[in-house]
Amino acid sequence: MGSDFLTFGLSAELFRKTVQPGDMATSCYIGLEHINQGSLSLNGHGISSDVSSAKSAFSRGDILFGKLRPYFRKVILAPFDGLCSTDIWVVRSKKGVDQKFLFYWMASQEFVNFSMQGAEGTRMPRAKWEHVSRHAIPYIDISEQRAIAHILGSLDDKIELNRKTNETLEAMAQAIFKSWFVDFDPVIDNALAAGNPIPDELQDRAAVREALGGERKPLPEDIRKLFPSEFELTEEMGWVPKRWEVLKIGNLLELAYGKSLAARVREPGPYPVYGSGGVGGFHKKAIVNGPGIIVGRKGTVGSVYWEWSDFFPIDTVFFVKLKNELPLYWVYQNLMQMDIASLGADSAVPGVNRNSIYDKKWVVPSKEILTFYWSQVETFSAKMLDLSEQNMVLGNIRDTLLPKLISGEIRIPDAEKLSESAA
Repeated sequence: MGSDFLTFGLSAELFRKTVQPGDMATSCYIGLEHINQGSLSLNGHGISSDVSSAKSAFSRGDILFGKLRPYFRKVILAPFDGLCSTDIWVVRSKKGVDQKFLFYWMASQEFVNFSMQGAEGTRMPRAKWEHVSRHAIPYIDISEQRAIAHILGSLDDKIELNRKTNETLEAMAQAIFKSWFVDFDPVIDNALAAGNPIPDELQDRAAVREALGGERKPLPEDIRKLFPSEFELTEEMGWVPKRWEVLKIGNLLELAYGKSLAARVREPGPYPVYGSGGVGGFHKKAIVNGPGIIVGRKGTVGSVYWEWSDFFPIDTVFFVKLKNELPLYWVYQNLMQMDIASLGADSAVPGVNRNSIYDKKWVVPSKEILTFYWSQVETFSAKMLDLSEQNMVLGNIRDTLLPKLISGEIRIPDAEKLSESAA
């Protein structure tokens, strides 16, 4: 290639440093399962002590590219030092190439498609460095590379801010759920006010509530009266608020099986495809109307996800169908409290039998309390939905601008205006 082009092999280097997990026992570990498909983001990480066999070391700011089945477009900028699966390339830019620009180059659909053209293996294709080294784009000097990276990065920064805000909102909703339906704070407050006895098992929590003194903020009078002021002992669940029902989960909901959808037959579209590890891509069709709850059946057993939009659950997960008029978000929070992974397997392959979930029991309050609970978290939920939809739009804008900026089809000033209006 001449000077009119940037060739990947002359722009990037593959960083190879093999380490044993035992030598980095407290380090963060990133496997392919921790990288979201197509969204250029992490869904979490493991710890080096949880894995075995040789891994690859990486540093903060390195590009991590999933070379196994590269069509999944699992690409991130490492947010910390750590070690990763050997099915992930650790990549650094060479002199004259901006690292963040290189990241977006590797995240472009054109680069991903090119990597697949030279991949080895049919069922489990792996990208080959020798092949992707030949990928080329029109020459862009480093100042323009940095400008492109800044534009695309500003969109990703907004996406990350929205994601963190959603985490905060969900934590607030979880706090209300735990206070009311796990710790029974309103019932304890009522019992303390009425001078009713507190069961021994709840004395520690009662002491915490009493110690708050004037800082304890009881619910408004009309709402406080919805909660009982006494507890009763049940055989199945121990001490629970008086007159609250103890019901089997199987009487409240159905865990329906997802549907097989091989990666090779997926067609581009707006609907998230859920496996037990979370969103594993997008498809043109959905089979479940959102919002909905997804529960990992095989693979990442016991994982629980909330999805606002319509979605496609594959055959490694269940999705929830309600049998009773319950707030779906209350059901989601209950499932999040359960240790589903510890329940019985339904075959030789590690998994969970839904009957083992159905046999478990929940403490169900009155319809009036559930209605009030939903009214309290509905504002959070509406904001989370809005931010989730914003992120979908921002991600689409980023992925639209990316190839056009690299190819020169759109110029920096025009892209800046689009990015600023979107962010």
